[in-house]
Amino acid sequence: MHPPGADTVVVRHGDINGKSGGVQRDMERRLVDNISALLADRGVDADVERRWTRPLVHATPDTVEAATDTATDAFGVVSASPALVVPAERDAIVDALARTARERYDGGTFAVDARRAGDSLSFTSEDVETFGGQAVWDAVADEFDPEVDLDDPDLTFYVECREDGDAFVFLEKRPGPGGLPLGSQAPLVALVSGGIDSPVAAYEAMKRGAPVVPVYVDLGDYGGPDHAARAMETVRTLSDLAPNFDLRPYRVPAGETVALLADELEQGRMLAFRRFIYRVGEAIAEREGASGIVTGEAIGQKSSQTARNFGVTSRAVDLPVHRPLLTLDKHDITERARAIGTFRDSTIPAGCNRFAPDQPETNGRIEPLRRAEPDDLFERAARAAERAERVEP
Repeated sequence: MHPPGADTVVVRHGDINGKSGGVQRDMERRLVDNISALLADRGVDADVERRWTRPLVHATPDTVEAATDTATDAFGVVSASPALVVPAERDAIVDALARTARERYDGGTFAVDARRAGDSLSFTSEDVETFGGQAVWDAVADEFDPEVDLDDPDLTFYVECREDGDAFVFLEKRPGPGGLPLGSQAPLVALVSGGIDSPVAAYEAMKRGAPVVPVYVDLGDYGGPDHAARAMETVRTLSDLAPNFDLRPYRVPAGETVALLADELEQGRMLAFRRFIYRVGEAIAEREGASGIVTGEAIGQKSSQTARNFGVTSRAVDLPVHRPLLTLDKHDITERARAIGTFRDSTIPAGCNRFAPDQPETNGRIEPLRRAEPDDLFERAARAAERAERVEP
């Protein structure tokens, strides 16, 4: 909900504010570029202006809702508000609040929440709340009996007064993902299986500013079209959030190695496979200049994902293996998948379940595993990475 005539989106960021001045300016510029790219990709008629601590999206009354929804999809945005802009003067603020109240306030309790930046204005935040509250009251008193509730109002009228002479009147703070602007960190390879977990892990890395290079390892006969299709769909969903970045996934042929592990290795099969795909991910990371590998693993979620096994599998590579979901319960991961839009495409039954052994290893040791796994496992990973092709999701 927004005030009548609203044509501007006030954008707020969080972690950026704690950076030094130069870093904050660079991150704000990157955030503005990312929001602009999202607006252009979605065909929303709006422009982004960089202002210190508060980027603004200049839209029209017809596009302000779409512009707000778009801004709240940008990584680094904590919240955004469709707002009416007026001069930071008492009469203008009173008039804006009165007009908004007559159009949007139809009963229940209300409050005015005001913020003021700088000391150049002739009134305080408390002053705005006092005369603003009176303006709202007077605007609707002939229609119904308004009621003030400063603790838990049904409707809050927000006013932000800036030192540059603008005041923003709005009715909501629509939440964004938070984090840091995409591109403010080095890229990471994201191993995506198309299951529920891996796209959420990739999203979490993107949320902290790291562009991802998706890598899908094709399991051959142990995967199949459905397995590949759901991986591609989840990557497409992520790419919609980053139109100015290249999220085309690498598709890596690994059917021969998967079949070999299934035929020759029972105990430790999944650990050897994880070590194989880590090496694939590391090879592609070197090609792309990425600084680490992201997986959707969580402690204890599967038999192969024990703390002991993580120590064994991680030793296959020199790059760090990042596990953003490490301590999350499955329910929490699933809810995040629903929220970011990858859940539906992640729930098609996949053939990789046939690859799991009947007796999974939960307490792996590196030396016995090295003796059991194929001597050329890492050479196979290098060859598979060389044959990887970047495809359209």
